[in-house]
Amino acid sequence: MIELKNLKKSFGENVVINDVSAVMDTGKCNLIIGSSGSGKTVLMKCIVGLFTPDSGDVVYDEEEFKHMSPDDKKMMRQKIGMLFQGSALFDSMTVEQNIFFPLDMFTNSTKAEKQKRVDEVLEKVKLKDAHKKFPAEISGGMKKRVGIARAIVLNPKYLFCDEPNSGLDPQTSLVIDKLIKEITEEYNITTVINTHDMNSVMEIGDKIIYMYKGDKEWEGSNKEIIFSKNEKLNSFIFASEFLQDAKDMRMLEMKGKIDNDRNMDELLK
Repeated sequence: MIELKNLKKSFGENVVINDVSAVMDTGKCNLIIGSSGSGKTVLMKCIVGLFTPDSGDVVYDEEEFKHMSPDDKKMMRQKIGMLFQGSALFDSMTVEQNIFFPLDMFTNSTKAEKQKRVDEVLEKVKLKDAHKKFPAEISGGMKKRVGIARAIVLNPKYLFCDEPNSGLDPQTSLVIDKLIKEITEEYNITTVINTHDMNSVMEIGDKIIYMYKGDKEWEGSNKEIIFSKNEKLNSFIFASEFLQDAKDMRMLEMKGKIDNDRNMDELLK
């Protein structure tokens, strides 16, 4: 679990994060959504420690990050996996070498132990035959899966994903969403995802935080978001007529189900 306590962050006179508090649940996909300039990227960087909040704190399973010693912060960062927006693979390294990198940096495992772990995570992301390929030789979706494999190779307790579906087609995006969801639940990871992909919101949004001009404007699940009465949120997620029509249809479906349930209750009386 990650708890955000009254986080504030400014750059000069520009307040980017304004007194944000929230809880990111373990074993769940916690999504941060919002339009460009809403503060969601800065919020994620504050959580992982790339930015230092002006005030407030980030608590990792009851450990306050701000008050940790440098050595403790280093140890904490080894519990964090990161999937970058552009995958951030080393072009001069093979897929296998990219995943070896964090193992070489942070573990004293033997070569055989490292190889076994690399094989395991590549199997997990369904890339068991891609060991010797270079990033230039694989597709965008495969690069994302390599990035996920590298992010989980150290068995992290916390996984951060920055726009994981950026640049991917809708079908590949669904594959990546499903994979992140499976890994989150299987390894009981606290996963935090920065996204504006509404398919991701509806598919894997166990918990959603909507940011608006630095404020936490709304919080809920993907089952609740479609019924939200928050005007700012609705303007963001139902920006197109197609999505608004989809919402209206879903509302009618739910109303029909409620009416049918009431009719059944009347018949059983």
